[in-house]
This record gives sequence, structure tokens and C-alpha cells, in this order.
Amino acid sequence: MRRLFTSKLLLLLCAWTLGTATYAQDNIIDEVVWVVGDEAILKSDVEQARLQAQYQGIKFDKDPYCVIPEQMAVQKLFLHQAVLDSVEVSDTEVLSMVDQRMNYYIQQVGSKEKFEEYMNMTSTQIREKWREDVRNEMIADKMKRQIVGDIKVTPAQVRRYFSQLPQDSIPYIPTQVEVQIITQQPKIPQEEIDRVKARLRDFTERVNSGETQFSTLARLYSEDPGSARQGGEMDFMGRGQLVPEFAAVAFNLTDPKKVSKVVETEYGFHIIQLVEKRGDRIKVRHILLKPQVSEKDLTASLAHLDSIANDIRSEKFTFESAALYLSDDKDSKNNNGLMPNSQLGTSRFEMGQLPQEIAVVVDKMNIGEISNAFTMIDAKNGKEKCAIVKLKTRIPGHKATITEDYQRLKSVVLEKLQNEKLQKWIAEKQRTTYVRINDRWKNCDFQYPGWIH
Repeated sequence: MRRLFTSKLLLLLCAWTLGTATYAQDNIIDEVVWVVGDEAILKSDVEQARLQAQYQGIKFDKDPYCVIPEQMAVQKLFLHQAVLDSVEVSDTEVLSMVDQRMNYYIQQVGSKEKFEEYMNMTSTQIREKWREDVRNEMIADKMKRQIVGDIKVTPAQVRRYFSQLPQDSIPYIPTQVEVQIITQQPKIPQEEIDRVKARLRDFTERVNSGETQFSTLARLYSEDPGSARQGGEMDFMGRGQLVPEFAAVAFNLTDPKKVSKVVETEYGFHIIQLVEKRGDRIKVRHILLKPQVSEKDLTASLAHLDSIANDIRSEKFTFESAALYLSDDKDSKNNNGLMPNSQLGTSRFEMGQLPQEIAVVVDKMNIGEISNAFTMIDAKNGKEKCAIVKLKTRIPGHKATITEDYQRLKSVVLEKLQNEKLQKWIAEKQRTTYVRINDRWKNCDFQYPGWIH
């Protein structure tokens, strides 16, 4: 199975790298198939997207040569509006998303070297190739969220929607679980913390003495992948966009030639250099170093959590009190250890919504059972931590009811209203935007019928 997946992934990666090149070698077979505003959609663009979808296993209900260019055209409408409304995403956000995608594929094929070999490019070249596409995706998504951002759903709307649904249209809710969690960050020895701080102080001395540039050290050594490639430079930020400890030091900097003291945050240890201030916004560059957890300390932390789990099983204290007093997890410790599902505003998760490490453990558990300790990656700061979980409830798959699944039905109604608003917005933009479609590409049953006037 692994070899089959890798083979399919190789074909997908080849489609990415070769899809456009195939057409670029022969301009005769490439052509402009759509024009939206002053943006062209090429036949090669459509073909490359079709190949990507094919190797990702994406199926189209209609002709892909109709669906794909229409999707591209809609995205161009959002991007054009984003320019007018000054909707942007930061380089840090874009690079972070590119890195997430790269890390996923590297994990699947086995190594960075194999990934580069499959793509026939270096990692740097891959990032540059993907960067603009990812930026456009993120800007279009942000524009859509801005268009529908003011929509609110009332309980009356949810009840009315549910009461009007035909029996065979009532949504099916997959199996859901409620999970309680206790996490602990492995103890990092003071020697390791001292080592990291000393290294950052050495960087500071090298910058202050003129031996090297802050940006050079950031590129070489910073463990913040989003900013390291930019010489540690971050976008302009308001105080509220930065973690408090970082903001307190950054906003007190006045001399761009000076380097801050060492600052500790939940992400690790930083040194900061001022680039520019504009009113209540600031641009800085920083170097992040993260103390490393030794195998010995990781094992000790796992053993400690296993001991806590055994005490809970022996009824020396409850999981809820252990979560309150012993857990590091800020999102759950004050709620009896119950993990919150921020997507739905409930404590229920479908298995696919849980962090992968937790889903694997919970899948084999019985209600009320407490797991052995395991390790996982904290999605917020990227640090490895240890955890135990308790399966509180498992709700079998069922047809939705207003009493049991209100939040889910509320999200369905919200999505319906958002889609209606987006469709209305797109229809208006179709009337006011120049659109030309190649005659051979017009005979389509479009999702949005206003393309051809």
C-alpha cells in the first residue's frame, strides 16, 4: 500500500513539474481559453489542474474542461476584488503554508532528497514555484471570508431549516467522540536552556561588533521557518498580533542597530532587531532557537503521565481534577480536560477532525478508558509534548436531530447562507467584469450561468 501511494504521489509531483512545461514546448497546442478582466486562463493551466486532480483522486460531476476553468475564473474574480479592497496575506503565512505542504509530501515519499529528486528541483526552487499559487489561494479564501463575514445565524433560522427538510435530506452525522486530555511538556534541563541563551548572546555580540549581519545569522540558524528565509524579517504587526512577551520587548526597541535581550515565549527563545515603526505597527527581524528535549527527559515525562493514568484508574483522583491541576493544555484544563472543537463550537469531533496522534489512540478505546502516555506535536508552537486521553463519549453515526446536533445544523445553515451570498456576489461581478470564453469552450453547463452575456 505504501509503495502504491508513493507511486501515485510521484505521478502527481511529475504532473506539477511537467504539466506546464509540456505545453510551453509547443506553443501551437497551447491557447488562451478564457479571459477574465485582464487575466488569461491557458489551456495548459487547465490541463495541469486536471492532472493534479486526477492523481489526487478528485472526481468531477461534470466535464473537467468546463469545471476547472470556471473555478479558475471565480478565483480571479476574488483576487481582483482583493486588490481593490487591499486584502493581503503575509509572507510568513504563505511560507508557513508552503512548508506545511512540503513537509507533508516529504513525509509521504520518505525524505527531502527523494522529494527533490521526484520534483527535479531543489527545495528552494520548489518553494518559489509553489509560493504564488499558495498566496493566491489564501488571498481568495480571505476575500471570501470578508464577503460573508457579517452573516449570523439565529436559533429560529436553524429550527425553520430543519423543520422544512424532507426526511431523505436530513444530514447524516458520522460517528463523533468527546475526548478529555492531559498534556505535559517534557522538562528541559537548565543546561540546555543556558546553552540556547548563550548561543543567542553570541549572535548578539557578533552583530553588535559588526562581524556579521543579523539577517545572515537568521537565515543560517533561526528555527522559525516562516521568517528565516527572509533574514528573520516579519511583516508589520500590531501589538495584539504578537505573543505578549515578544511584543513587550519588540515595541520598546528604538535603535535599529541594537539587538534586544534574550526573550522567552511559548515558541522558544528569541533575539529581536527593529526594522521600522509605523504608528502602532512594527516591523522586526528575529532569531528563534528552541531548546531540544533529550530522549531521557521525554521518556521520564511519558513515565510520569503513565503514573498519573494509573492513579486515575485506581481512583486516587479523577481525570477532571488531574486535568485542572496537572495539565499544560490551556484550551481544556479548565473544562474538565475536555478538548474543544473550534470548527463547530462544541466538544464533539469526527475522527478526521482530531489531531492524527490522538485519533490513532482513541480509535481503539472504549468509553471511559484512559490511554497510555504518547507523544504528539503541539499544533500551536510545533513542540513535542506528552499526553494521555480519556474517551468520554462516542456518539454513533445517525441522522441529525435538532436537540443532539444543533451546532452541526447551525453550521449547515450558515454555510447555506454564505453560499447564497457568494453566488449573488459572483453574479454581480459577472455582469460588471469583462469575460471572454473561447468558442470551443462555451458549450458547458456552468455552475454560475452568467459568464456568457
